[in-house]
Amino acid sequence: MGIPAGKTSFIPSLSGSELGFAIARDLPERASRLNDLLIGLPAGERLAHFRREIAGKVVLTTSFGLEAQIILHLIADRGIDVDIATLDTGRLFPETYALWAETEKRYGRRIEAIYPQHANLEALVKKHGVNGFYNSRDARLACCHARKVEPLNRALAGAEGWIAGLRADQSTQRKSTKLVSVDERGLLKLNPLLDWTREEVQAFATANKVPINPLHARGFVSIGCAPCTRAVAPGEPERAGRWWWEADEQKECGLHLTAEQQLVRAVAAEALAFRR
Repeated sequence: MGIPAGKTSFIPSLSGSELGFAIARDLPERASRLNDLLIGLPAGERLAHFRREIAGKVVLTTSFGLEAQIILHLIADRGIDVDIATLDTGRLFPETYALWAETEKRYGRRIEAIYPQHANLEALVKKHGVNGFYNSRDARLACCHARKVEPLNRALAGAEGWIAGLRADQSTQRKSTKLVSVDERGLLKLNPLLDWTREEVQAFATANKVPINPLHARGFVSIGCAPCTRAVAPGEPERAGRWWWEADEQKECGLHLTAEQQLVRAVAAEALAFRR
């Protein structure tokens, strides 16, 4: 199911590394085909079709924002076989933990918690201080990497598909996001609410009594770690309250990278490896 018919006959004769390369080379074509296929479908059907397309494990990662809550609702309503995981950074709002418990009770399933590695946190705080992320962008990115990016890598380990809650109108960086894309980890990534507006998201949540974070009503539109999130003023972009002390073009944590950002990170990693 995962590899299109007509491309499977030669696969068994390949070595492990050759097989991985063949599958990776095929991913952009599959992503493009799925984009064309899913773009005209409702979000629930996008999710169901994506699940059918992926032979292996599919993971929804949630931070309990509006979008992820709606996606989880659609998955539960349709009985779609998807693993659900969250990254507990250790710095979340109390309201987020309460919503986590409420969500598990509402939908009758446990949400897997992925935590940062203790050694990474200890090294981070030793070097930058407990709130060192306010002092420099490098320190903030180091914090995001220890608390979010590295745990995400573990959450997605062994998966062939990833479901996320990005919307194109959330920020200038996300306008070029695709409905289905190839993630740098070598898996297909679906953003089923990509073309929804904030108003449509809110209306769906209200109509379907989806549990949401009470902080939304207090102006916290995009909610992450407590020290790095503030309420936004009327007219501000949705993600203006995230890492508000930094320039807008830098406001990503490293979980969701554009193709250009993936290339920059790959080149930087290669350069670092060469220097070593």
